[in-house]
Amino acid sequence: MRLPMLFLTMALIALPAAAAESWKGVSLVDTQCATRVKADPDSHTTKCMLQCVKNGYGIFTPDGAYLKLDDAGNKLVTEALKTTKKTDHLRATVTGDRKGDTIKVTTLSLDEAAQ
Repeated sequence: MRLPMLFLTMALIALPAAAAESWKGVSLVDTQCATRVKADPDSHTTKCMLQCVKNGYGIFTPDGAYLKLDDAGNKLVTEALKTTKKTDHLRATVTGDRKGDTIKVTTLSLDEAAQ
């Protein structure tokens, strides 16, 4: 009897860790311009993203879906955009919990490598 309870306990402990997802090298765009730049998100500029800060940010997943970032993620993006030297081709690595079309961000970093 103790063995099944042990497996159940281990499964419940592992459950929160399994909920986190990561997206690496994904296109980062502001929500207002997402539809307009979907065909070529790498052409979207840092300047435009900073002008559209009030609308929030999101990522295009590899399958083309647009996922919005939560308030914490939006703050991380804004801070990163203010310090980056990149003018376009904004890619990010994001970790968080996906709830529908929104990511509750736990970590976010701009991919600063030249493209």
